[in-house]
Amino acid sequence: MRQRHASQDARRAREFEAFVAGAAGRLLHAATLLTAEAPDDNPRARRLLTLALAHTYACWDGLHGEDPYDRTRQYLATRFARGAWHQYGGLAGARPHPASPLAGLAPQERLVLVLRLYEGVAEEQAAALLGLPTERVHTICDRATATLLHPPRGPAPAVGGAKMAPS
Repeated sequence: MRQRHASQDARRAREFEAFVAGAAGRLLHAATLLTAEAPDDNPRARRLLTLALAHTYACWDGLHGEDPYDRTRQYLATRFARGAWHQYGGLAGARPHPASPLAGLAPQERLVLVLRLYEGVAEEQAAALLGLPTERVHTICDRATATLLHPPRGPAPAVGGAKMAPS
């Protein structure tokens, strides 16, 4: 009995190591995009990934044919959302690294954008994962994409503030 248990543990460890070897790079990149940290300086993203992988390993035997990548990505997203909520009082005010390509987006916008465009998650799945209506996910994704494509400019000049010279 003890030998069979040790054999199962060894098999589980090998399977999980193979999963991590294949998926950790992409998951770390997704976590780095979520946290809006610089790719070479991303301690929050690494911690987020470590927590997600630990969770996946803990429920590895209970996956029963479920894709471990999907489970890890789901935990990564929900953990990020929960952390942003607790740290900043919502998904609105996280302080991203200025070198990040997604630095100008709010955490919720980053989350939706990473799920939809980087990870390729369908709107319906992203909405279910985040507990939002599908239309809201669509709107957030559109707004975030527009912000990235057309970043806001500096403050607009005051209208009527300048006096015209007499003719």
